[in-house]
Amino acid sequence: MNHFFTITAIILSIVMVLPFYRLVVGPTVFDRMLGAGAIGSKTLVLLTIVGMLYGRVEMFIDIVIAYSLLNFIGVLAAAKYLEKKGIEP
Repeated sequence: MNHFFTITAIILSIVMVLPFYRLVVGPTVFDRMLGAGAIGSKTLVLLTIVGMLYGRVEMFIDIVIAYSLLNFIGVLAAAKYLEKKGIEP
């Protein structure tokens, strides 16, 4: 079973390259925000898989919840900042 989780984590890490490219190169600020959000959501799954690999799911679920809350607050803060600056999509 650990083999499955390891392969899934590797594939998920490879898939995270595409949003990272959008985060770095994105032509608009909203593309970059979208890339950051996609990386954040994939990181949640990756952290859960790492928790399963180490056999400490309960500890990693707490980390995932805290990380998801910080990710959500970060996106809201960035959206509010962009709204205040008057930047339109």
